[in-house]
Amino acid sequence: MAITLTTDTGPRLPGLLRRLTGDEKHAPSAHSTIDVLQVLYDRVLRVTPDTADDPERDRFLLSKGHGPAAYYAVLAAHGFIPDAWLDDLAGPGSRLGHHPDRLLVPGVEIGSGSLGHGLGLAVGTALGLRAQGLLTPRVYVLLGDAELDEGSNHEAIAYAGATGLGNLTAVVVDNASATHGWAGGIASRFTVNGWTADTVDGRDHTALYTALTGHRPRRPHLVVAHVESNG
Repeated sequence: MAITLTTDTGPRLPGLLRRLTGDEKHAPSAHSTIDVLQVLYDRVLRVTPDTADDPERDRFLLSKGHGPAAYYAVLAAHGFIPDAWLDDLAGPGSRLGHHPDRLLVPGVEIGSGSLGHGLGLAVGTALGLRAQGLLTPRVYVLLGDAELDEGSNHEAIAYAGATGLGNLTAVVVDNASATHGWAGGIASRFTVNGWTADTVDGRDHTALYTALTGHRPRRPHLVVAHVESNG
């Protein structure tokens, strides 16, 4: 499949985000993820509107689906959805719900929003690709740090490490909203189960790109992206 050239949607994104109105757009959640999403779609993911169903595409799963405004804006910036859809977030005839729906929104891989589900789905997706002999596609999943309070994630972390899912990258946006936490930080919770990990400034696009492409063979990879607290 063709790999897209590096793009820069930065100038367009503020205007696209402003088209999404209402308290339900969860502006703090959207703001926390916008830089990671931009770097992924501008520079990392091998997927375009024309290749959205190609088996060889990279997969991006938004586990943090309860704040999808930034995701919708990035999808519009890359041509997956029309800009005009942003003007009717969760309206009676809108395809854009408060949680993204893969059956309604082109480019969306999973319906998400319930905390704690996305990482397990990403592990299953990565395992399924490997079982089919599809060794080039990568699976990226974006979580919020508070999702790690959900126990299902820890089974997924352990399983991915034990099975050497080297085609999986998890990104945790850390805005200090988790209840529990771990000694040594979020990365330590993953590395103890065999993951590699990078912890970076979640607003630094160069650092994000280096971390997102810094995976190693036969080991799942974690990127912790620190952003300002919402508290």
